[in-house]
Amino acid sequence: MRLVVRTFSELCLTVGTLIVLFVVYVLYWTGVQAESASAGQIDTLQREWAEAPVAPPPPRPSSGPPASSPTPKATAYTPGKGIAVMYVPRLGKDWKWPVLEGTGPGVLKKGLGHYAATARLGATGNFSVAGHRRTYGDPFKDFPRLRAGDAVVLTDGTTWFTYRIDRGPYRTVPTDVGVVAPVPEKSGFDGPGRYLTLTTCEPEWGSSHRLIVWAHLDGTQPVTDGRPQALDS
Repeated sequence: MRLVVRTFSELCLTVGTLIVLFVVYVLYWTGVQAESASAGQIDTLQREWAEAPVAPPPPRPSSGPPASSPTPKATAYTPGKGIAVMYVPRLGKDWKWPVLEGTGPGVLKKGLGHYAATARLGATGNFSVAGHRRTYGDPFKDFPRLRAGDAVVLTDGTTWFTYRIDRGPYRTVPTDVGVVAPVPEKSGFDGPGRYLTLTTCEPEWGSSHRLIVWAHLDGTQPVTDGRPQALDS
């Protein structure tokens, strides 16, 4: 009997230790990893933007009729690669996260993820982004604080894009894919436009539902003009 009790006690201690280690990993270590990974992604983006060649000035207009030329096709985003940096003043003065292409687990450990089938940043359609509510840096921990009128600002190194939230947070289920449609369902938008959708898990430590925020493109400006006013207000 003593042997059984001792063995059971040792087993309980081992299981308890493993649970504590797992909690430390989830609550602390994934955050350390995410902060390092996201900072690295932002550094990489900023270095690439600084090293990018300067676009040539537009040609001088001639006296003759303008020559027609095909509109260049936008280059597709590379899966897993950073495409922008997002700022949300409502979530904190120092809140900024990289946005990478794709929404797989490996991508969301490094930052926010762009739904690959949705529009490009600033383009007509719905630029849709997912992020963890908890773990891996808790980027959207305070997601429920977002309100209509809040700014969501992104940059791709050449342009600042300022979106304004119209509705949210809206609670739905993971299968409700219409929330990231080109004209997102239940958003209140009545036609094509330049939209932004943010998604995260609900409840805070679960994933049975999703919280959604919708926004419209409110303005753009070249990065050479300085920071947009929304970041300093």
